[in-house]
Amino acid sequence: MRIRTLAVLLLAAAGLICAQSPTNTEVHVWPAQGNIYMIVGAGGNITVQAGKDGVLVVDTGLANMSDKVLAAIKTISTGPIRYIINTHYHADHTGGNEKIRLAGSTIVGGNVAGDIKDAGEGAAILSHINVLNRMSAPTGTEPPSPDGGWPTSTFLSDQKKLYFNGEGIDILHLAAAHTDGDSIVFFRRSDVISTGDIFTTTNYPIIDLAAGGSIQGTIDALQKIADLIIPVYGQEGGTMVIPGHGRLCDFGDVLNFREMTIIVRDRVQDMIKHGMTLEQVKAARPTQDYDPLYGSTTGFWTTDKFVEAVYKSLKGQK
Repeated sequence: MRIRTLAVLLLAAAGLICAQSPTNTEVHVWPAQGNIYMIVGAGGNITVQAGKDGVLVVDTGLANMSDKVLAAIKTISTGPIRYIINTHYHADHTGGNEKIRLAGSTIVGGNVAGDIKDAGEGAAILSHINVLNRMSAPTGTEPPSPDGGWPTSTFLSDQKKLYFNGEGIDILHLAAAHTDGDSIVFFRRSDVISTGDIFTTTNYPIIDLAAGGSIQGTIDALQKIADLIIPVYGQEGGTMVIPGHGRLCDFGDVLNFREMTIIVRDRVQDMIKHGMTLEQVKAARPTQDYDPLYGSTTGFWTTDKFVEAVYKSLKGQK
């Protein structure tokens, strides 16, 4: 197996939860730190860990970008894809699950390899149980995702541990944040955290109320991410952070995003205490000073939708 670094310009990842990227979009590989790489341009950001044991992938991007994602992974390592970890269930992070899983192989041993003919076929897909629940629609309704991309291994607690490529990996479930199934992935030796859509640099926090997300859960999750980071000097360097969308980050970026979220939460909470309606809160523009950085009037996740999500979350509405 060969591992090499492809040094390219880092471009911002395009698309939000349900946005579809055109098939002519190019993906790019960016070295993060240690043996961790970041693939951008395929929908949500993708994290790749590569080493002697093979390849581990965090999220898989949009379905129509799978071939380009696989080609990008091969520029990092020609080893087998062993694991896929999903940070949540949205299609811009799980759409490539099926095709990328089939390109890999699961590590099996003992009697399993002989007793189950296809035991090693395809990479294992790991996630919190709530991700499987939302992808598979266990209530009997039509499942929103093809079953070939569903997680093959889930966990119920708030943590799952994995050791792969000489590195301890913590998968931490952070409840009621972006959704009810969000996990962050902490690569302990490389000192890199993959956050999924709990943290982004391209927009305000995406709070999926219908899927169990909340403003307070988002703030708590951002605090947990900040607590795990150790910078080298001040707020710079040290632990690197791969967001769900956007550029490679460090401690300062996470702190700024967390503080913005807290300030907007507090402003909206105060307006609610003064009896303001949703339309009045929107008109008051509680995000105004942050709009140049995170605001949008078009696309899937606009500033108005963020303010509405904060308002409804604080009011206990969906």
